[in-house]
Amino acid sequence: MTHSTPTPTTATPAPIHALVTGAAGGIGRGICFALIAQARRDGAPIHISAAASAPSEKLDHLLAELRAAGATAQGITGDITDPAQCVDLVAQAHAGGGDLTALVCNAGASGPGRLVDLPVAQWDHTFHLNTRSVFVMAQAAYPQLVRTRGSITAVASMSGLTPHPGYGGYSAAKAALIMLCRQMAQEWGAEGIRVNAVCPGMTHTPLTAPVYTDPAVKTQRESLVPLGRIGQPEDIGRTVAFLAGPGAAYITGQSLVVDGGISDHMLTMIPGRPGRPPIGSAPK
Repeated sequence: MTHSTPTPTTATPAPIHALVTGAAGGIGRGICFALIAQARRDGAPIHISAAASAPSEKLDHLLAELRAAGATAQGITGDITDPAQCVDLVAQAHAGGGDLTALVCNAGASGPGRLVDLPVAQWDHTFHLNTRSVFVMAQAAYPQLVRTRGSITAVASMSGLTPHPGYGGYSAAKAALIMLCRQMAQEWGAEGIRVNAVCPGMTHTPLTAPVYTDPAVKTQRESLVPLGRIGQPEDIGRTVAFLAGPGAAYITGQSLVVDGGISDHMLTMIPGRPGRPPIGSAPK
């Protein structure tokens, strides 16, 4: 009697549906393409709901690029400082792509201002944009993420870990965002939802590009970073994709700093410290 050997079967990876806010900007764009690259490596089909504040040629161009890269994609729009529109963004995403497997809250902004004379309206706007929007969207996406045992990744900032004087409520808002992610991770972990934050350092984006047009400023900034360069959107994107993907299946409630080492470099800049290189010297 002969026995046949069963043919091994490989399970098809589950489809990915990622909602990315602030998708048309520098870091948001980097996140979208990193998610596609991660899905391709895993052999999983991916649908991206790319969210922006309003329709634009930039968003249309991004969608064309995402589709050319192998994803299905839809553009959705709404003002994330309005709670009702936050909920609607999640509903738009679901209508076009089904249950979310990943919510990536990247949209946010800072604005200059001294606390001594900062208008309350500006303080509120900063928190609504950077913190409250994440809470409302996460709450709206919760039923879907329970069904998919999905993930939430929020883009915070190294400014949420270290005070950033002169930027109004930005540091406070990002610090609150980091704590929000930790709390959601604890409350929603039993449902299989993972929640993490990414804290970028100095990153070259279209928004920050004018700063780096001055070669002297660029060199000075690079000299402060142990890795010797300014971050790129792809650096943040790959980190977000990792945290949202299966490789981070046992990681939740964490804040991953992606800053080239600058946050831990501050004490090396104290004058008189042995071995301190001159200001502006290029790293070796």
